[in-house]
Amino acid sequence: MVPVADHPTSRNRRRLTATVTDLEVRRQRALLVSLAADGRSAEEAERSLVELARLTDTAGSDPVSRAVQQRTRPDPATYIGKGKAAELAALGRRLDVDVVVIDGELTAVQQRNLQEAFGCDVVDRVAVILDIFAQHATSREGMVQVELALLRHRLPRLRGRGAQMSQQAGGLGGARRGPGETKLETDRRRVQSRIAALERQLAVLRKGRVTRQTARRRSGLPTATLVGYTNAGKSSLLNRLTGAEVLVEDRLFSTLDATVRRLALPSGRTALLSDTVGFVRRLPHELIEAFRSTLEEAVETDLLVHVIDAAAPDPDGQIEAVRTTLAQVGGAGHEELLVVNKIDAAPAPVVQRLLALHPEAVGVSATTGAGLEELLAALDRCLAPVMLELELLLPHGRGDLVASIHRCGEVLTESHEPEGVRLEARLPAAEAAAFLPYTF
Repeated sequence: MVPVADHPTSRNRRRLTATVTDLEVRRQRALLVSLAADGRSAEEAERSLVELARLTDTAGSDPVSRAVQQRTRPDPATYIGKGKAAELAALGRRLDVDVVVIDGELTAVQQRNLQEAFGCDVVDRVAVILDIFAQHATSREGMVQVELALLRHRLPRLRGRGAQMSQQAGGLGGARRGPGETKLETDRRRVQSRIAALERQLAVLRKGRVTRQTARRRSGLPTATLVGYTNAGKSSLLNRLTGAEVLVEDRLFSTLDATVRRLALPSGRTALLSDTVGFVRRLPHELIEAFRSTLEEAVETDLLVHVIDAAAPDPDGQIEAVRTTLAQVGGAGHEELLVVNKIDAAPAPVVQRLLALHPEAVGVSATTGAGLEELLAALDRCLAPVMLELELLLPHGRGDLVASIHRCGEVLTESHEPEGVRLEARLPAAEAAAFLPYTF
């Protein structure tokens, strides 16, 4: 008989307990630091720290304390100033923090000096967001985009590390003599080579997306794209409206890959509804560049459905952040339907203010289903094609044109006459141009 202590089930339980304990040990304690400078108020810095705390938690660390430093401008050497760095280093030792997260973008020099002052890892806001994207990317394109963003962020921050990074390669047998390149130069060259390879992969993947976009346009179905701040409830809304099974979590950037589903409209027509990556304030430039093709797909749509989190501390700031990012990829001025989500969780005065400020908006709750009928009606109205009524005379030999009209429009009258097929038809404006030579 196997002793209880050595029973396979017991051993499995011990391994499971050890794994869980190990995961708990690896969850770092983080000190968050924000800088109120260059016209940024302390209140704005504090609000940004609240969001940074959620980002840090999503990345896998526990925020244990927050601090705001006020300066006229960032310090070139330490970002927050030498005195403040020493003060917070003492706080970090008392709290036993493993990592310090700066709510800004650090230069290589600032990061090195802060790590020396704190005696632990120091990362900036950009690195945290990139880490979250790296954890959540699942598709091939998403992983390529994230790796590309990470390498673009890392390249200018590569620096020498004493003799190891400054030694020269070259010579037979690796002898350190003669012309060659330093270890730092070698690393930079390798990173640049990998970036070039990833850009080539993205170009190939982009062709595939263009092919899919062309197929969707040929289907004649109107398209709508959900955009909004991260965690605004876009995926929940997509699931509610279409029955999709997209991952939904109360975490930032829980889904990165675009999802397209068919949506039945009240009029009986069908549309295509797609979800996109969420936005955030000061989305890293590297991510915008890497995800540009994905973000541009959101612009290549008939309607932007801008989902607003009414329960967020600053919904107006989130609206501005989304529109700023869209403008960077050519989405400024695109037709937009505002959807005020989470009306069940937000204070009633906040919801009323948002709806009064945006009279065309629709208030909904993706959790309870409230307001979804009004939203579907608004989508039906916004996606209704602009129709033109034309009188056409088509040659008898052009049956393909007659079939095309029946397929994409509505035939009001049709008669066969000696000179051709006479039609009165209602066609979408986008399709009507091809038939203008046959009008009379």
